Amino acid sequence: ASGRQRASLATLNMEQQDDRDKIFALVADLTNPEQRESALLELSKRREAFADLAPILWHSFGTIAALLQEIVSIYPLLSPPSLTAHASNRVCNALALLQCVASHPETRTLFLNAHIPLFLYPFLNTVSKTRPFEYLRLTSLGVIGALVKVDDSEVINFLLSTEIIPLCLRIMETGSELSKTVATFIVQKILLDDMGLSYICAIAERFYAVSTVLANMMQMLTEQPSARLLKHIVRCYLRLSENSRAREALRQCLPDSLRDATFSAALKDDVSTKRWLAQLLYNITTDANP
Repeated sequence: ASGRQRASLATLNMEQQDDRDKIFALVADLTNPEQRESALLELSKRREAFADLAPILWHSFGTIAALLQEIVSIYPLLSPPSLTAHASNRVCNALALLQCVASHPETRTLFLNAHIPLFLYPFLNTVSKTRPFEYLRLTSLGVIGALVKVDDSEVINFLLSTEIIPLCLRIMETGSELSKTVATFIVQKILLDDMGLSYICAIAERFYAVSTVLANMMQMLTEQPSARLLKHIVRCYLRLSENSRAREALRQCLPDSLRDATFSAALKDDVSTKRWLAQLLYNITTDANP
């Protein structure tokens, strides 16, 4: 039996080495303009299965430059909007690899220090409602979402200093449901950081920019309910209510649909969101919080 185990282990090791060799070959292909498109597609498909892909992408010669080249080459198609489905899919495969780099603990800070998220902001700034543009925005949001998933003040500080909030707010109002959800999640994660909450509540205009968009979204949810989106919005409101100035303002401007039973059915089975909503209503009706 032990001989069979050794043989199967050797086979497994050979297969793993084969996989590594294939990944290295595909990464090398990224710097070859003729091979790049197929390498982007193949690597974006395999990125979940290969844990060390992010450090390999980051430290391989010319690879990140090649991915940025893919992004920059799309800029001329943004205005006037002329992005095709094929071009959108190709750049989104490059963005998927950047998301992999943004998610990995070894490469996240390097990714941030190189200011690579800034290359995505022109994509977030687009307003065309066609599917190629919607897919481009959603995939770009996914990269920012991957950065904020880990609670890291360095990430929040970078995002605040580069004006991500106005870009997210516009998508929260005008994007597809999925884009709205990811954009709201990013704003929620910024608010959950003490520096982010202070930043948004420091100036009345900033607070009202955020609260107005949240209120508009609540109005839309009364017509087109989405439990996932509602959860993120309630969490944003609850966090705002933990700031004394914002709490005062919310007493006046919190939507009635959150005060009455409008969403009772939608929240019936969602224990955590019901608890957040109860805490929010408690916060704005009492002076219990300092």
